Amino acid sequence: MILAGDALLTMDADNRVIPLGALLIRDGRIEAVGPVSELAPAHLEADIKYVPHSVLMPGLINAHAHSGILRGTAEHLPVWEWLRLHIDPMHRVLQAEEAEAASWLCYAESVLGGTTTVVDMWRFMEGSAKAAEVIGNRIVAVPYVGEHPDYDYFDTLDMNEALIEGWHRKAGGRVNVWVGLEHLFYADEAAQRRIIEMAKAHNTGFHTHCSESAIELPEFQRIYGKRPMFALQDLGFFEVPRLLIAHAVWLDQSEVDLISRYPVSVSHNPASNMKLASGFAPVSELLAAGVPVGIGTDGEKENNNFDLFEEMKLVSLLGKLRANDAAAMDSWQVLRMATILGAKAIGLDHEIGSLEVGKRADVIAVRTDTPRMTPVFAEGPYFNLQHNLVHGVRGQDVSLTMVDGEILVEDGVLKTANLEDIIAEVHRVVPGLFARRAAYLAEHAEGTPLWTQKGKN
Repeated sequence: MILAGDALLTMDADNRVIPLGALLIRDGRIEAVGPVSELAPAHLEADIKYVPHSVLMPGLINAHAHSGILRGTAEHLPVWEWLRLHIDPMHRVLQAEEAEAASWLCYAESVLGGTTTVVDMWRFMEGSAKAAEVIGNRIVAVPYVGEHPDYDYFDTLDMNEALIEGWHRKAGGRVNVWVGLEHLFYADEAAQRRIIEMAKAHNTGFHTHCSESAIELPEFQRIYGKRPMFALQDLGFFEVPRLLIAHAVWLDQSEVDLISRYPVSVSHNPASNMKLASGFAPVSELLAAGVPVGIGTDGEKENNNFDLFEEMKLVSLLGKLRANDAAAMDSWQVLRMATILGAKAIGLDHEIGSLEVGKRADVIAVRTDTPRMTPVFAEGPYFNLQHNLVHGVRGQDVSLTMVDGEILVEDGVLKTANLEDIIAEVHRVVPGLFARRAAYLAEHAEGTPLWTQKGKN
């Protein structure tokens, strides 16, 4: 087929934009890119699908998320109370059917909003893989692992390895599985060594939270006598094929310089960092050092939605505020973080992240006939397409979402699953989850244990 729109945003090395651009798609891959006036007569055998009033662009990549069904139920709380009394008790009582329902909801919301790839750190992820297989999106499944006698309320490394062996590169290659860990402090020494060995043995990535909160720094100093990135280096975590760090808010320049020499990437999660008052990540410094930085929404409980367009605007605005410079974090840079740089952060830039010949056909169409996109200029002296996409568009402006050449969303409607059924299933399972969590907290008024002195108090 030939997929055409009013403009085509390639996100290639030159950020090339093609007015009335089109893609020739065959067997899930992009075979040609150019003006529809050139592709159509050269490929008369192809069906032409023109999406009116649209700009075509690569599907967005959510570099850090958590499926979940706690949206709006743990608000305006300091992070340690939030974890101890709400989030971690949920993990302790969570059941597989509830975890699967959450992933169906997360992935449906994602594709409806133009996100084609999600790095999802979650539990019981066989259900997540099944959801992605049906809905049609691409995922990097990262089990929420806690491998420590004090923190036994997450998945285990045995479960993680079983998921790798059962699902890695399945569903036509759309499901990838990495080794996961909630936080370094949630793994004992034996588990830390096994994580590195597993990632190497299966040639897969490793994903964890680190340097999200300032309170981590003295704890790293107490345990390891150094800052977090240097501790990770000493422990051998930079030897894995790819290390993706969520948040990385409290890095200093020496840590930025260090990780730039290794296959280490960062997910920047501005909505979560602001909502939990975690701080300002050194995004400009990371990018300047050549560290691949993607954009993540984090979970529904610390963000309240999976709208990566909204997240792009926050990346830009937060970067300007941090630098006290209106020119900081320009629109092209942010768009690259959500597409090709995000793909590089997860080691898939050879397959996705830009609309180029040979890559997978992960494509979205964004409406241009909305107030948020008006006026829009895709060429000429007033060209503003990149600015409107970053600062104006929202996920509901996506009219079409395609992964591997298959249409998942058309005219803003999910085509591969029944959205009403997905929502109904969440409403069916949520009461049991909340009741079990309440019962647990009735017996454990202090909540779950945390590694910080503040949490223990």
